Amino acid sequence: MHIETDPKLDFKDVLIRPKRSTLGSRADVDVTRTLKFVHTGAEWTGFPLIASNMDTVGTFAMARSLAPFGAMVALHKHYDADALVEFFKAELAANVFYAIGTTRDDLDKLAAVRARVPVTKICIDVANGYSQHFLEVVTEVREKNPDAVIMAGAIVTGEMAEALILAGADIVKVGIGSGSVCTTRDLTGVGYPQLSAVIECADAAHGLRGHVCSDGGCTVPGDVAKAFGAGADFVMLGGMLAGHDECEGTVKYAEENGRKVPVAMEFYGMSSDTAMTKYYGGVANYRASEGKTVQVPYRGPVKGTMQEITGGLRSMMTYIGATRLKEVPKRTTFVMVGAQRNTVFDR
Repeated sequence: MHIETDPKLDFKDVLIRPKRSTLGSRADVDVTRTLKFVHTGAEWTGFPLIASNMDTVGTFAMARSLAPFGAMVALHKHYDADALVEFFKAELAANVFYAIGTTRDDLDKLAAVRARVPVTKICIDVANGYSQHFLEVVTEVREKNPDAVIMAGAIVTGEMAEALILAGADIVKVGIGSGSVCTTRDLTGVGYPQLSAVIECADAAHGLRGHVCSDGGCTVPGDVAKAFGAGADFVMLGGMLAGHDECEGTVKYAEENGRKVPVAMEFYGMSSDTAMTKYYGGVANYRASEGKTVQVPYRGPVKGTMQEITGGLRSMMTYIGATRLKEVPKRTTFVMVGAQRNTVFDR
């Protein structure tokens, strides 16, 4: 048994300290980035926000709506091969990750789709990214798809970030138990505060010319700003993008003036009873559900939420004098709040 005594922080534990700035307007900042990937040499330019590969959020419709913002989507893995082939024929597929697990069926379907259309970005997603089998799958996918950008996770420590990049991942997905409908921390006691996980994994990944994606823990636009300040190259969102027209959750209606109007939408973790029953006939007898099902308010088109996120990020950049998004980590100083409110923490 070992106890680490260094502070480990979540987004709620810090604020970003303002600094003198010559920026006169939010319109003066650039929230796009151009990133080059270590294993392919390919470059991508856009707004580095990714809709999560949850089946209610990682949808074709979400990809179409986020494309004008330059943002990305990790499609959920339950679309059939024919539907994926038709989708990947579209130009906007350049901003889309094909998501898989680590089963042979997942790998065979990926190969079948890639035999018919180009798939340039792959997300290998598991709840526990610390198994040897996961590393072996990342290596296999890299060997069979040398031209694809690969994102893999989830992990929360620097040594595993390094292992995944050396195994073939270009982007490491960071976050265990931090999602709003994930109950892993409650059920297992396993996890890591998200802000510290991003800082530590970014330090490790960037040393190998890899990138990190912060996945989970964001509930307001300010959390997205903090994730970028901590060194995240990408930020993945689930709950903040749930409840929109582009989602595929079951909608709850109410009567208003004699007509039905949407008021809420179902949102659930991919390890919840709901998801397990939907796709696998129930929770296997050797495991427990590590997710929950909730009703989120109906939010209309996702465009409004995206404008809030980009607007909040632009405003943060004017507060710290960052003209471009890539400058944000260098301009960020975190101040711890609460019991240790006077502590200053530089990125």
